[in-house]
Amino acid sequence: MTKTKNYSAHPTCCIDEGARIGQGTQIWHFSHIFKGARIGRDCKLGQNVVVHATAKIGDNVKIQNNVSIYDGVILQDDVFCGPACVFTNILNPRAAIPRNDLKHYKKTIVERGATIGANATILCGVTIGKYALIGAGAVVTKDVKDHTIMIGVPAKQKGWACECGETIKFSSNKARCPSCQQEYKKAGGKVSKL
Repeated sequence: MTKTKNYSAHPTCCIDEGARIGQGTQIWHFSHIFKGARIGRDCKLGQNVVVHATAKIGDNVKIQNNVSIYDGVILQDDVFCGPACVFTNILNPRAAIPRNDLKHYKKTIVERGATIGANATILCGVTIGKYALIGAGAVVTKDVKDHTIMIGVPAKQKGWACECGETIKFSSNKARCPSCQQEYKKAGGKVSKL
């Protein structure tokens, strides 16, 4: 790793002039950060990660190997992207019809603390709620509520996740995490901390 300004990057990385990278961030082999991309503090980007020009990455984000963060994708603080998870940014791509302009890109937001498992696919235009957990290989085609566990193709709700990542089970409208003891309430199909 080579220390460059406030962040570290492997010598094989291509970091375009005009990319903004926060202090303490580490970028590994063969990654490409486009001009205009914004990456927060203390992030870890694995091998072969691509961050496009209008992508925004918050603080303390972990992106595993072989992930592309396309234009229109926003990852808030503390998001985890598993190996080879896939983001899209155009709903109807065609090779013969160029749709490579910002007006064609759909915004995708992954909110604070959410986890996306290995090889999951996130269709563009959706919002993944805070502390949601997307299972490995799932295909997300619609918005995901906070703390929701989603699995399958297409992804369907399997349960609820604590901020620490453990599954929480409701016996009534309240639940306690078996690991960190945080308490939650459920109302109107939504979960929030007590």
